[in-house]
Amino acid sequence: MTEAAARPVSLAVPIGAGVVTALVGFTSSFAVVLTGLRAAGATEAQAASGLFALSLIMGFGIVGLALRYRIPLTLAWSTPGAALLAGTGAVVGGWPAAVGAFVVVGLAIVLTGAWPRLGALVASIPVSLAQAMLAGVILPLCLEPVRALAASPVAVAPVVLTWLVLQRFSPRWAVPAAFGVAAVVIGLALLRSGTSVPTDGLVPTLSPVAPVWTWQAAVGVALPLYIVTMASQNIPGTAVMASYGYTVPWRASMTVTGAATAAAAPVGAFAVNLAAISAALAASPDAEPDRDRRWIAAVTAGVAYLVLAVGSAALATLVALAPAGIVETVAGLALLGTLASALAASTQHPSDRVPAAITFVVAASGVAVAGIGSAFWALVAGLVVRAVTADRG
Repeated sequence: MTEAAARPVSLAVPIGAGVVTALVGFTSSFAVVLTGLRAAGATEAQAASGLFALSLIMGFGIVGLALRYRIPLTLAWSTPGAALLAGTGAVVGGWPAAVGAFVVVGLAIVLTGAWPRLGALVASIPVSLAQAMLAGVILPLCLEPVRALAASPVAVAPVVLTWLVLQRFSPRWAVPAAFGVAAVVIGLALLRSGTSVPTDGLVPTLSPVAPVWTWQAAVGVALPLYIVTMASQNIPGTAVMASYGYTVPWRASMTVTGAATAAAAPVGAFAVNLAAISAALAASPDAEPDRDRRWIAAVTAGVAYLVLAVGSAALATLVALAPAGIVETVAGLALLGTLASALAASTQHPSDRVPAAITFVVAASGVAVAGIGSAFWALVAGLVVRAVTADRG
């Protein structure tokens, strides 16, 4: 009898890894999602609806793909995309126009899976510029912990200190733990003020809105959101899976995530994609020594996301009642790692540093021209400067 055959088969390890994957993925960035949706014009109810819809899509999508292909493929909402929404703010046409842009993003992702040339076109965008755009967009959110700490040190300091300590001992739990402390701070603030939590907001519901298509939203929201989702999530997610010996079913993954995004956009789903950073939690040997059984971790993660979806409305309600600066602090801390990675990638090639710097500055400015947000203009400016400064010798 071989050693593998002699070893007792236990589901505890992959199931535990799957639960951790969902918990880390959800709690580390749901505050960013709510912040982005509200900045795009969603009401509190519509933002909660979006969080609920995204959680359902991820749960069902992961279970379906993992069972079909027997690989630990996991999905996620686009955290960089949510940060982009927060940086872009409301667009011409308001929330219905933003919803229309989400539909466009979903259809573009489906087209990417069906038409390889579109994927190649996205891949041809210089990584340095795409990452500089992302860094510029999320910079304002990453500054929020500093502003909040200066304005309300007593309330914010415990959140920041918790994050800092966990960065030393268990980085993956740093943001979830910071939100846990933030929840305590919010609870104490509600007790002091005598504010009661509305019970009608604790049950998750979907709040549909008819999409409206405007060219400003298509150019200023849909295009940057699509680029950020592909460049920062889908392409890196494929690379992470390949590093563990798995081939992502590209067309099927793009079809599932894109179609689900387009279909659920009216209820607030802005972008679902392949998991990138959290993908390793289910695909690495730590999730299960036997690589042929790691799909169990992914399926468990999908089920866990469905369970978390049930509690999404309660979390959204808690966030809505939070004192100024608390949720923004958690969101900013959650994006610091993304900011660091984006800045590093944007300055990797010396020849692209000036174009990347221009891209970063324009994106961080938050300036909108002709109703189009800074993310689009940042990419245009970076491409123009890159073309002008390119070595023609």
